[in-house]
Amino acid sequence: MKVTIFTSNSIRHNYLCNYVSRFCTELNIVQEIDTFLIGKNYNQYNRISKTFFNYFEKVRLAEKKIFSENYLNFKPNKQTINILNLKMGDLNLIKKDQIKKFLKSDIYIVFGCSFIKGFLANYLIKKKAINIHMGIAPYYKGADCNFWAMYENNVNCVGATIHFLNKKLDSGDILYHANADFHKNPFIYTMASVKSAIHSLRHVLKNKNYLKKYKTTTQSTYKNIITKYTKKSDFTEKIIKKFYLGTKNKAKVSIKPILIKPFKLNKKNFFQNR
Repeated sequence: MKVTIFTSNSIRHNYLCNYVSRFCTELNIVQEIDTFLIGKNYNQYNRISKTFFNYFEKVRLAEKKIFSENYLNFKPNKQTINILNLKMGDLNLIKKDQIKKFLKSDIYIVFGCSFIKGFLANYLIKKKAINIHMGIAPYYKGADCNFWAMYENNVNCVGATIHFLNKKLDSGDILYHANADFHKNPFIYTMASVKSAIHSLRHVLKNKNYLKKYKTTTQSTYKNIITKYTKKSDFTEKIIKKFYLGTKNKAKVSIKPILIKPFKLNKKNFFQNR
């Protein structure tokens, strides 16, 4: 089986690539790079405030604990690996001829890259590419969805939506949801939901005809649902400070989401490496 992944280069994204490599004969990775010094280059946060720096340091430590120091690491001679590195934001500037060898796969996975537009979006939609949206759609869409679910004390809405890619943000037909056992540390809890989403893919990867036969759920079938759309600009220093105050209180669940065939990661598997 041939698989192409469109992703970034944080520890969790590298973990995804390493995990998927176990199930395919050829792995093609289109990886957008924010910084090569993951966990060390915090200049962008220092320029904003110490609050941002401290928050993302907690994110990094949780990511490291859940996934360990995970770099791209493939077993030699097991499969063909092709990697294309791009600067973050360049994915929609690339020409078709420059990426054509990455577009000959059986399965396409999108996780953590730029919002895909143009010819590439059209191609991937036609090929039934799956997107890993970190958030329980259609309740939470956009950026930092699991943060906002925790911020609003909707702990049952922390998780991931595995859905078909389409031109509208986080709005494709849903294959299933993934989540994790609750953990009192919000950073561990939300990062465990990422691991749950990644491990759930084994059902897809073991059968290349899975996506052709799987019955999906359209998001329009959800009735009377209020969707929260969030942007990166909504995530402010003031919000972070309020979040820290809120996490000192016992979580109060106000939404009981309707989950589609959920895959759940148990606590005993939170810190096990694959």
